[in-house]
Amino acid sequence: MLQPKRVKYRKEHRGRMRGNAKGGTRVEFGEYGLKALQRGWVTNRQIEAARVAMTRKIKRGGKVWINIFPIKPVTKKPAETRMGSGKGTPEEWVAVVKPGRVLFELSGVPEPLARDAMRLAGHKLPVKTKFVLREGAGEQ
Repeated sequence: MLQPKRVKYRKEHRGRMRGNAKGGTRVEFGEYGLKALQRGWVTNRQIEAARVAMTRKIKRGGKVWINIFPIKPVTKKPAETRMGSGKGTPEEWVAVVKPGRVLFELSGVPEPLARDAMRLAGHKLPVKTKFVLREGAGEQ
């Protein structure tokens, strides 16, 4: 699972997810991308599940890039605990995703296979996504 090696603060506020993605909105490394259309938290388990689904579909051919990293700790309090007594312990790590962010990139496979692989990966994620091509992919 993806998680940071160390962080400055163990617990973080939840924060707000206003606006669109500031960076990472274009396909930079591969030929095809999976772009988020909604905002939300994507956990390290969801990222890994999407990656596994893609690599299995392309039968370990081509190359996959993961453009998001779960850097935000999410805390949970134990079940049946009374209110108060402080914030819970960090349980999982999430990546904050805003609309327009390219989550995954893929290259080295034909477009129909890439579309199918990205569709499967999108089903593993809690945000709506769409398949995008690199700008200038058709012109050489």
